[in-house]
Amino acid sequence: MALVVLLVIVALLAALWIYLESSLNRVAALGDYEGRPAAGAGTNWLIVGSDSRAGLTAEDEERLATGDAKGQRTDTIMLMHIPDNDTKPTLVSLLRDSYVDIPGKGKNKLNAAYAFGGPQLLAKTVELNTGLRLDHYMEIGFGGFADVVDAVGGVELCLAAPIEDPLAGINLPAGCQELDGAKALGYVRTRKGPRADLDRVIRQREFIGALTDKATSLGTILNPFKLFPLLGSAPDAITVDEGDHLHHLPSLAFAMGAAGSGGLTTTTVPMGGAQSVKGVGSVIVWDKAKAPRLFEALKTDAEVPADVIVGPPGG
Repeated sequence: MALVVLLVIVALLAALWIYLESSLNRVAALGDYEGRPAAGAGTNWLIVGSDSRAGLTAEDEERLATGDAKGQRTDTIMLMHIPDNDTKPTLVSLLRDSYVDIPGKGKNKLNAAYAFGGPQLLAKTVELNTGLRLDHYMEIGFGGFADVVDAVGGVELCLAAPIEDPLAGINLPAGCQELDGAKALGYVRTRKGPRADLDRVIRQREFIGALTDKATSLGTILNPFKLFPLLGSAPDAITVDEGDHLHHLPSLAFAMGAAGSGGLTTTTVPMGGAQSVKGVGSVIVWDKAKAPRLFEALKTDAEVPADVIVGPPGG
C-alpha cells in the first residue's frame, strides 16, 4: 500500500512538473552575434519588469492604477549574478535612464532598447555595455506581479516613512504592514523620494527579496491554499528565454530569497552623475572607473568591492 501511495505521489509531482514546464511563456531574448562577450564565471540573469497591460481588463487597470500609457516599456531592469564559488550572489539594478550605446540605434536611455527592439535588443545592449554574457532571461508584467503577491497572501514590509502617490494608487502609512498585489505594484513603481529612481530601485530590490523569501518559505510550500494559487499564477506571470527551463528557476529563487538574511549583495551600477542630452532628456551616466570594476568582479566571481556598492542613504 505504501508503495502505491509513493508511486501516486511521484506521478503527481511528475505531472505537475510537466504542466509547469509546458506552461512557461517563452521569447527569443538571448542569441549569439558577432562581438558577443565570452562566458565568464557564474550565471547571469537579466530580470525585466515591463509595464505591459496585456491581458488586463479595464477593471484590472483601474485596480492596479496602471495608467493609460500605450505600447510596452521596461519599468525595471536588474542583473542577478549567481557565483559558482562561495561569494554572495549579487543583484544589480540597471537604472532605466542609464545613458548607453544601443546597437544600431546610437546612444540613448537603456529602457529605449526594449522599445526599439524588444527583449533581444535589450539583452544585447546589456551584454555589450557590461561585458557580461547573459545566461537566462525573465520578464514579468503588471498583472502577473500582482497575481503572484496575492497568491502568497501578501507580503509584509516595514516602511520608515509614509508614501503617498496617487499615480501609483498608493497611500501607505509608516510602519509594518502587509501589501496585497495592487499596493505592492504601486510600491515598486512609485518614484517618490528625494532620490527618485534610485530610491525606487532600492525599494524594488527590497520587495522582490521579501516576496521570493515568502514564496519559497515552508509556510507557503506546506500550505495548499497558498502553494496551488502560486503554482497556478506563476507560469502566466513570467516570460523566459527560449532556452530556459523550470529547473533553472530554483537557484534564482534561493539567491533572491537570501536578501533577508544578508546572503545577497544588492547595488545599483555606480553613477558618474546626471546630464541632459538633446532629444533624449535627463540621463544617468555610469561611473567610468567604478562600473567596470563592478562588472569585472561579477565576471570573475570575485567579491564585489565595497566602494562600488551603491546602497540606501547612509548605507
